[in-house]
Amino acid sequence: MNDFLENGPMNPIKIQDNTFRDGHQSLLATRMRTEDMLPIAEKMDDVGFWAMEVWGGATFDATHRFLGEDPFDRLRTLKKHIKKTPLSMLLRGQNLVGYRNYADDVARLFVDKTCEAGIDIFRVFDALNDFRNFQTVVERIKANGKHFQGTICYSLTERRMGGDVFNLEYYLDKAKEIEDMGADTLCLKDMAGIMAPFDIAKLIVELKKTVSIPIHLHTHYTSGMASMVYLEAIKAGVDIIDTCLAPFALRTSQPAVEPMIASLYGTVRDPGFDLNALLELDEYMESIAPKYRDYLAKHRMSVIDTGVLAHQVPGGMISNLVSQLKEANALDRLPEVYREVAVTRKELGTPPLVTPTSQIVGVQSVLNVLFGRYKMVTNEVKDLVFGLYGKTPAPVDPDVQKKILKGYKRGETPVTGRAADYLEPELDNARKKAGDLVKDDFDLLIYALYPTTGEQFLKWKYGLEEKPPEIMPKTMDEIEREDKAVAEALEAVRKGRS
Repeated sequence: MNDFLENGPMNPIKIQDNTFRDGHQSLLATRMRTEDMLPIAEKMDDVGFWAMEVWGGATFDATHRFLGEDPFDRLRTLKKHIKKTPLSMLLRGQNLVGYRNYADDVARLFVDKTCEAGIDIFRVFDALNDFRNFQTVVERIKANGKHFQGTICYSLTERRMGGDVFNLEYYLDKAKEIEDMGADTLCLKDMAGIMAPFDIAKLIVELKKTVSIPIHLHTHYTSGMASMVYLEAIKAGVDIIDTCLAPFALRTSQPAVEPMIASLYGTVRDPGFDLNALLELDEYMESIAPKYRDYLAKHRMSVIDTGVLAHQVPGGMISNLVSQLKEANALDRLPEVYREVAVTRKELGTPPLVTPTSQIVGVQSVLNVLFGRYKMVTNEVKDLVFGLYGKTPAPVDPDVQKKILKGYKRGETPVTGRAADYLEPELDNARKKAGDLVKDDFDLLIYALYPTTGEQFLKWKYGLEEKPPEIMPKTMDEIEREDKAVAEALEAVRKGRS
């Protein structure tokens, strides 16, 4: 295989950059501001990336809620500066960029306005890998002439790929289903960083025999295996990989692009990027990083989470579990919760642990540990078991289903159709409630997707209320003053001890 990399036909790997979306979402709670992206946007455009992921996921939520920025304005602004490289977004199927399924009228308008604002490539995934939840958004992506990247959420129930659910046949069948939907590319999305290198090499080889569309690989560095996964996948023939600029890479983000470029230099898969140009971009990212340092996790020495190799719980889900247990003054019970996650997940149909199912399974696992198994059940778990999120990869445990749906307001017999078919249109009601606060369809979507925080943002946007100080950006002068104050305090302590 190594001889092939040196002497075979040229086949440069394509690379998507995720710095402006998943990089800071994974490391810095999605707090990077548009103003800090613009100084290097045009230089990023010159690198030669296959695409740049700049939107979707949690960015829509964080920009309007925590930064006081219009998410659509961010997209339009970046599109003005990034003219050659396609812009990509992460779209949660019928969940769009929220945490529940939205009605079809919301989904259609969202895709249409997002295309208008500047997105070229839609990476569409569903937390249950129920591709019926793609149907409405894919219709509009295709109608707008944009790129539909169909996504399989990668998950495991054992240490390696296999078992009764997430085995080789499962992924090959899902890939064929996505290709039959008219996908332009296929993405394997590993949100927890649990892919094993040799599993992925085998999977890529078999996928190449099964589908004809390009294969795009996405993973996270969480477990420490990601760079090994990429190298094995590249040798196996994967077409596209996701990376970030080094300052916003590693930890729970993606692998860094620079070592990947250096490793592939001179091989048939060399993408031909200018390493020195990337290093200049790194210097800029380092210069603005201090603004966001308070969001970087500092509670561990290790930059990888070796625990995920055993419990397979994604980093974002872990932080939620810890937060809930702290509130209950029961952080010492975290090991019990890890064990309970595996049991609860299986009973609820073995969903992949990705937004929103990771939160649904996680919260219920905490409740099961603290109060007894299914003594308290969240509305989201009831909706999941009833079928309002779609079809789970495995059947829900019948006894658990009966217990959860007893007295449920919608009925005790689960539905089996497409989840959104059970939702009433939402836009007219949102338009009436928002009234004059909404000036156009972009405003309407902000309000419809996030009624409470969206309304608050629109009041800031139109000057009806002042933005609170906590959402205003820190300047570098303020950062330097803080550093100086800390240094002086430490020096005073040192002198006092001496």
